[in-house]
Amino acid sequence: MTNVAVIGDGQMALVMADALTARGVHVRLWGPFPTHVDDLAERRKSARLPHFMLSDDVRVTPNAEEALSEVDIALNAIPTQYIRKVWGDISNYVPTGVPVACVAKGIEIGTNVLPTQIIEELLGEGHSTCVLSGPTIATELVRRQPAVMVSSSIDEAVAKQVQDLFDVPWLRVYTHGDPLGVELAGALKNVIAIAAGICDGMELGDNAKSAMLARGLAEISRLGVSLGAQLETFFGIAGVGDLATTCFSPHGRNRTCGERLGKGEELQTITETMGSVVEGVSTTKAVHSLAQEQGVEMPIASVMYRVLFEGLSIHDAISSLMSRDLRAEQLRR
Repeated sequence: MTNVAVIGDGQMALVMADALTARGVHVRLWGPFPTHVDDLAERRKSARLPHFMLSDDVRVTPNAEEALSEVDIALNAIPTQYIRKVWGDISNYVPTGVPVACVAKGIEIGTNVLPTQIIEELLGEGHSTCVLSGPTIATELVRRQPAVMVSSSIDEAVAKQVQDLFDVPWLRVYTHGDPLGVELAGALKNVIAIAAGICDGMELGDNAKSAMLARGLAEISRLGVSLGAQLETFFGIAGVGDLATTCFSPHGRNRTCGERLGKGEELQTITETMGSVVEGVSTTKAVHSLAQEQGVEMPIASVMYRVLFEGLSIHDAISSLMSRDLRAEQLRR
């Protein structure tokens, strides 16, 4: 039987563990907060997914060394801004050559690197990584509603290995050869989702929200291509598919954060009461830095940075977008 270590105990960690168990995989789950792990081990429930009961077949352990012992593959579900600390602490326990799949979506502040790049840096040579991404709202996966994902790695064998691990009736997983584009798409769409949520909170209507998605897709594609990703990736499952779900689902944390901003709440209040990490907030800061480095024009991401970190009012942000110079529609520039 295949042994998989799930690193993390949040929503995606739980639903991925559920899928792996249904596939007949032996799963060990570990998280960085011992009290959370002990509670999950005892009750088999998490406040992050209140209607979900974790299978008794998943071994929940507070011991990272035990979780990673003799595993065939590890799955990272630690949020991006915490990966370096967590994986730095457990890296010595990862067996040589074990590949790491990753469902985190974000960009590390300060370094502007992606989740798998952090893991590769910490583990060193000999460990392949795989990005597992797509339109996957955890509250739907927990009910085993149909969804699609991509398993993307420069190592085709690893991409196929991860694809097979998640071959369950409610998930259809495609392999993909552009992990950089897939990982960037998963991170960048969260910035646009906050903007889309603001449209909801301000009751600007469907026209405004759809325009936000379309122009948001254009600018995240521009940045992705400038960094070496394939343009086509942003128009597939991991790109526009994930963007649409994140922007429209009432369960999306980034869209919900934006909606609450649009209704007048303060960002600090929102992040303190959300109950889960809103990756798009920190990603906005990293995207702002990357866009400047690459010389890529990203008007939506730029005003979102000013709203979140410089005190720009939401009404002024909308006005600045609507009053930009008239021009022909462009995708690449």
